[in-house]
Amino acid sequence: MNFQYRVRDPIGGIHDGEVEAASAEEAAQQLRRDGFHVIDIDESEDGEGLFPKRVSKTDLIYVTSQLAIMVETGITLSTALDGIMEQEANPTLCRILKDIKGSVEGGQDFSTALARYPECFDKTYISLVKASEATGSLGPMLDRIANYLRKEVETRGNIRAAMAYPTVMMALALGVTIFLLTYILPKFTPLFKSKGTQLPRPTLIMMSLSDAMLGYWYLWLLGAAAVVAGFLYGRRTELGRKSLDWIKINAPIIGPMFRKVTISRGIRTLGTMLASGVPIMEAIRLAGAVSSNYYYERLWNHVLEEVTSGKRICEILQDNPLFPRVLVQMIAAGEETGQLDSVLEKVSVYYDSEVETSLKATTSLIEPIMISIMGVVVGTIGLALMLPIFSLSKQP
Repeated sequence: MNFQYRVRDPIGGIHDGEVEAASAEEAAQQLRRDGFHVIDIDESEDGEGLFPKRVSKTDLIYVTSQLAIMVETGITLSTALDGIMEQEANPTLCRILKDIKGSVEGGQDFSTALARYPECFDKTYISLVKASEATGSLGPMLDRIANYLRKEVETRGNIRAAMAYPTVMMALALGVTIFLLTYILPKFTPLFKSKGTQLPRPTLIMMSLSDAMLGYWYLWLLGAAAVVAGFLYGRRTELGRKSLDWIKINAPIIGPMFRKVTISRGIRTLGTMLASGVPIMEAIRLAGAVSSNYYYERLWNHVLEEVTSGKRICEILQDNPLFPRVLVQMIAAGEETGQLDSVLEKVSVYYDSEVETSLKATTSLIEPIMISIMGVVVGTIGLALMLPIFSLSKQP
């Protein structure tokens, strides 16, 4: 049997690993003989299989909220983690919490223990926890983090809901087009050819396209696979990322929505960080990291460089087209009064409402456009089918 362990060496260092033994007691004895003090030992968990269950943002919000309540009521962090682990159904998250608990009991800071799992706890989460450790306000900070994460999840959900309709409509239009060209039109082709009449140009074009799709279907499939693979690879390159991010913030209809979402995300992070006591340099750097857009990330990095040289944030942003002038004026007011953190939090609330309004407006514009596109595509194919039939019906 294999056992996972956490031990402390003679000079105080913490080590993790796995040892093979007949029982947990025998494994502990082996480690003690090697000069280690056993902190925790348990049988390796193989129940997660080849594909461990991922930790979702919803899971993280729940754990953070529960942890905030327990810590604020005076329960020690170790005991709170233990209580959450007993109720946690996600085996991956349970294993992570168990490891974090062992690290905390071994003398590590909570933020240091969290940093070992960057796939679950991002830099913003860890920085906020680290700031709370310096001020002794872990409970309120965890509650703030939970609200921050909840707002992020809500915004992403709204974006996905707004983009779901056009995506479904595009897939439906493509499916109907393929069905009409590869199944319906070929059934009429022998009839048209047998009459020996001159077919209208739209019908000839559709028949040629139908023949190409049926005769060279494997090339179409390879082409589609190549497009998908090229997109997936391209977005990982700097050029591909720059191109996609430029399209997101400059495209008609959806561009303004993505701009507001990106600005809201950066402003919310910056305001939360500053209000939590995180140094302004670290706050600006993280605001750029969470923007998820090449151009806004580059802008925040530029702000970081200029602030280091002594400039104010409003001076750096005032002539930049990526930030609205009204927002820059609000930031200037916050800097002048020394209340930048509270101003940014209020601005983030305002922009959250703007994002919701923009999402509704975008959806209301996209719906008729997609219906029109689908109507044009299906109508064109239908017209190509009907024109020869009308011509044949007029023949004596």
